[in-house]
Order: sequence, then C-alpha cells, then structure tokens
Amino acid sequence: MEAVIILVFALGYLAITLEHSLKIDKLIPALVMMAICWALIALGLESFPQWFDSGKHALLEDFGGFGHEEKMHLMEETLLHHLGKTAEILVFLLGAMTIVEIIDYFDGFATIKGFIKTKKKTKILWIFSILAFILSAIIDNLTATIVLISILQKIVKDRDIRIWYAGLIIIAANAGGAWSPIGDVTTTMLWIGNKVSTGHLIGYLFLPSLLCMVVPSLIASFLPVFKGNLDIVEESEKTKSRFSGTMLYLGLGAIIFVPIFKVITHLPPYVGMMLSLGVVATFAEIYSSSKFALSSPDREESDAHAHHSPVHTALSKIETPSILFFLGILMAVAALESLGILFGFADSLRETMPQLGTELHEGGVSDLVVLLLGVGSAVIDNVPLVAASLGMFSEPMDHELWHFIAYSAGTGGSMLIIGSAAGVVAMGMEKIDFFWYLRKISWLALAGFLVGAVAFMFTRTLF
Repeated sequence: MEAVIILVFALGYLAITLEHSLKIDKLIPALVMMAICWALIALGLESFPQWFDSGKHALLEDFGGFGHEEKMHLMEETLLHHLGKTAEILVFLLGAMTIVEIIDYFDGFATIKGFIKTKKKTKILWIFSILAFILSAIIDNLTATIVLISILQKIVKDRDIRIWYAGLIIIAANAGGAWSPIGDVTTTMLWIGNKVSTGHLIGYLFLPSLLCMVVPSLIASFLPVFKGNLDIVEESEKTKSRFSGTMLYLGLGAIIFVPIFKVITHLPPYVGMMLSLGVVATFAEIYSSSKFALSSPDREESDAHAHHSPVHTALSKIETPSILFFLGILMAVAALESLGILFGFADSLRETMPQLGTELHEGGVSDLVVLLLGVGSAVIDNVPLVAASLGMFSEPMDHELWHFIAYSAGTGGSMLIIGSAAGVVAMGMEKIDFFWYLRKISWLALAGFLVGAVAFMFTRTLF
C-alpha cells in the first residue's frame, strides 16, 4: 500500500509540475492527490508497520501491533493535527492577502509610482529592484511582483524593454521574500512550524538575499538593453482616493507588526495577522463611508464607492485557488510524513550525499542536498519541497539547515520563469516566453543564487 500511495503522490506532483501543458489548474491534482492518499491510508491501515505520531513527534515502529480501534483513533488525531497546522498557515495567508487587497481598494500602491522621477533606464532598474526586494519582504513576493509590474506597465511603453525589467523584478522579489518570515509562503511555513525565528532568519539571510538581488541587477545594468533613457508613458490624472497614502502605510505597518506580536505574546502568527486585519478593516470602513473618500467629481461614482464595503470587495478578490492548492499539497505531504516515508528518504540522503558536498556546520545534511533543493524549486513548486523537508529533517529550531533551505527554496525558483509564483504571475501579466526567459534572465538568476549561497556559507560561521 505504501508503494501505491507514493505512486499517487508522484503522479499528482507531476500533474502540478505540468500545469501549463495540461491546462489544468494545479489546485485540482493537489486536492485529488491529498484525498486519495488519506483514503488509501484509511483503507490500508492494518498493513502499515510504523506510524509517525505528530502530536508527540515520535515514530511508532510497533504500530503493527496496535488494535484496529487504536489505529483509527491515532490516524484521526494525526489528521486533525496536520489540518490544524495547515489551517494556521492558510488563515495567516488569508489575512495578509485581504490587507493587501484593502490597500489596493484605496489605490494605495499608486503612491509608489511617485518614487520614480527619472527616465534613465539603469536608475529605473535599480529603483524597481530595490522596491521589489523591500516590498516582497513585507507583502510577499507574489503580491510585490503584481504591484510593481502593474506600475511598470503604466510608465514603460516598449514591451521588449518592459519584460527585461519584469525578469529582474522576479529575481529581486524572490530574494526579498527569502529573508522575511512573511515574504514567501515557504519561509512562512518554516516560521509558523517553529523551524526559524524572525531575528535569526534576518541575521542569516539578509546579506545572502541582498547579494542575490544586487549581483543580477549590477550585471544587467551593463547590458545594452539598459543603456540610455526610457520613453515614459504620459498618463492623465486618474481618480484616486485621498486616503491612498494613509492606507498604504497603515497596511504595511500592520503586516510588519505581526512578527512583533508573536515575539511579545508567543501566540501563533495568524492571531497577530487577524488583529492587524481587524485594525486595517476598521479604518477602511471608516474611510470608505466618508463622503469625501474619493476626490472624484462624479458624485454618483463616489457615493457608490463609499457605500460598498472595502472588506467585502477585498475578500472577493483574494487568491482562493492558491489557498486550496496549499491545503491540498500540505495535507498530501502530511500523509507521507505520517507513514514515516519522508524520514526514510531523509536517512538515505544523509548516507549517500555528504561525500558529494560539504557538510553543514554541526549537521549531517550536505550543502549539495540543499543547493539541489534550490535548483529543484526552479523546476517544481517550492511549497511541496519545503513541506517535505519539514517532515524529512528533525534539526532543532534555528539550525542553519532550515535557514539554508529557506534561502535555496526561496531564491532558486528564479532560475526558471515557472519556478516561482512571482515568475508565473509575471509570465501571465506580460506574456513572457519560457525560452526567452531561459536565454536572457536565467543566467542572471543563477549568478545571484550562487553568490548568495556562498555568502550564506560564510555568514553561518558567525552564528
């Protein structure tokens, strides 16, 4: 039965990887894979020799000797445990997505456009790279990419030049998301799973992530495509909420407050995110109900906008398919973890890989394993890779292994346009060709990834 479950997982994983070729949204195979894996566990419960008790974090090697009722009870407890841990991540993401959509409701991100005062291509490149690096650490790399490419489309006429900027934004956004506990789904998973703390994550990864952004941007600034000045799109003044700046800074501040709340109260991050969402939503409702919320001369449009709840609008626009995908993939990986399959795979990695690469400081996992994880995240989704690593390795909190995994999985996806959520959304927004990105951008992403990895290997000796 274990072999069948592994086969189901492999086929589901393959369908997720081939999402664009199959024209099937990846949430579908993720949900089907999760349901079938747990159904097979329930049907074949009597045949499994071992079980991982997640509540006690112990591998029960005498599971075969348990009675049927005891096995069923343990399976239900394990399923409930994993659902609770997964729900923590999903509720956290729902809160963050809603705050971002509320900011957008008030045109808050239009304020960022005011930072761009130059027509020089190189300066604009650095402005967007730095903004992507900073914004992705606060509102996550996917949202930062959407915001910045939307702004890019409003100021750069030539699409051939614009897609170059988009490629560098992908690299910078993924680099920025890696050093923040709220910057990428994978780092959020490690943070909520008590594998990394905010202070150590920033300490370990800020410099490697910064170099991962700076090196490609620096190389690109010498390329012919970034020489000279841009033709800036002249845009007519558009109706904008007079609270746009206020909501931008309030929303970003509320998200930044979440790690602080966790440090002070020791409560799970989703609790702080719900508090932040409540505060932002309160101000949004107050501002929206104001007659002067919009500076539009059109009174009817203004009143309609004012009487429509910004919270309801924001909730209707969040990425529900992504939430369901995370539910499916995390619960499917939990099925493999419960059977002890991931631990066996981890043991084989420890035995076979160390001689091929340098050992991690005070650890038994080769640097090469983690670097390959980063390369692998460019081909397949980094969420299941990190979810699997959570079940494979048992190193304590803030062990350097977890920080290296956060860096590799977060930044390695930049090497292919389909390797990260930021890349996929940029591909859709600008219709970027896979092979164009492979020829023009991938080598820049690889250079940044490798320089950052070397910097991490140096940085970890300081901790």
